[in-house]
Amino acid sequence: MTLNIKLEVMGKENIPTTPCVIISNHQSTWETIGLQQVFPHQTWVLKRELLLIPVFGWALAMLKPIIINRGEKFKALKKVIKQGADRINEKIFVVVFPEGTRQPYGKLGEYQKGGISIAKKTGCDISPVYHNAGRVWPKGSFIKYPNTITVVIGKPISVAGKSATVLIKEIRDWTESQASRII
Repeated sequence: MTLNIKLEVMGKENIPTTPCVIISNHQSTWETIGLQQVFPHQTWVLKRELLLIPVFGWALAMLKPIIINRGEKFKALKKVIKQGADRINEKIFVVVFPEGTRQPYGKLGEYQKGGISIAKKTGCDISPVYHNAGRVWPKGSFIKYPNTITVVIGKPISVAGKSATVLIKEIRDWTESQASRII
């Protein structure tokens, strides 16, 4: 990375070889850039407002994101499931931030089921990811603090035979355990 920011990836052996849904905590602008260094060809579920940012938004648009209007929750969920399944079938990894919006470093928001719904529709696994990028590039800040961003990749989680509620709990419990380890 740059600006004296280093990247440490733990659990590299857990990086899936086939497209899946990557479910990551959401605390920094870094995720959109940094997860590109960790996982193969990927796209994200993004709020439509991000495409309006000059240069950055235009670059995002080229990566086939799943653009949602957060004001239309039901339509947004349907779009996430359909387009997410399309991307998985196109051999593209789909990154979902289940909290829906960035959280302050050290906090986790409520998890939504969009990413789980994509995985259940396609039968693909979920790759849980935790990172501490909010410590280095905090929510809402342009200032980046020299340090190491640690990314932890968990073992793939099969969705077979599990309800969305069970999967959300499993992923969130894993995420909380990583958050307490990675400071």
